[in-house]
Amino acid sequence: MKILWTDGSASPNPGPGGYAVICDGQPVRLGREEASTNIRMEGAAMRAAMQFLAGEEGEIHSDSEFWSNVLTKWAPGWEKNGWKKKTGPIKNLNLVKELYELYRDSRVKLIWVKGHDGIEMNELTDLWANKARENEGAENVEVELVSTE
Repeated sequence: MKILWTDGSASPNPGPGGYAVICDGQPVRLGREEASTNIRMEGAAMRAAMQFLAGEEGEIHSDSEFWSNVLTKWAPGWEKNGWKKKTGPIKNLNLVKELYELYRDSRVKLIWVKGHDGIEMNELTDLWANKARENEGAENVEVELVSTE
């Protein structure tokens, strides 16, 4: 079973964004978007992690409590209600739908970790997300220019 770590960043927020997916202490997916938000890049990182696993069993560790809640708590109800919520439109709906479908069809366990709390792999993933935002790749891993729309 693979254990992945994901993180996304935008600076300023909104602004240029980047994400990273780490496995065994090394980046396996890096991406960036010219105009993004932290939330979108966190979601893009989870999408890339699930695509990297490609049906394999795995864990995805993320400091995005928002996306963990979207996938495990909120999206099932939104889907039942025709992708609507009582308080207004769902932001980033295309990404929500795509990510929820990937999650629903996966063998992935999501694990939320507190961000910026000294957890070594979370800090490393944050570092690589920031490097990706600045279009800095890693050995054998280029930064993909992505769109989350």
